[in-house]
Amino acid sequence: MSTLRNKVQLIGNVGNNPEIKTFENDKKVAKFSLATNESYTNNKGEKVQQTMWHNIVAYGSIVNVIEKHVEKGKQLAVEGKLNYRDYQDKDGQQKSITEIIVDEIVLL
Repeated sequence: MSTLRNKVQLIGNVGNNPEIKTFENDKKVAKFSLATNESYTNNKGEKVQQTMWHNIVAYGSIVNVIEKHVEKGKQLAVEGKLNYRDYQDKDGQQKSITEIIVDEIVLL
């Protein structure tokens, strides 16, 4: 059961080209958004489609795959964990963000 804790699996479309940053020690991080779609029928019988946007973050060797193969519009499956963090923006305002930290990625 311990492998089921804090696990997220998503299939969606990449919303923007990944932003890749390289640090002094040659470690890399990739960030991009992923859109997932859900549809349902409302009480009037109309089909409604809802798009949800997710912040995706990847570290380590998986960034090399993202750098070479992931671009806006591509469909991906990602598996990872939820991460919540707080930060201060450039105006000094306190902000919160929810991210998916990727463990695995599959190009579809």
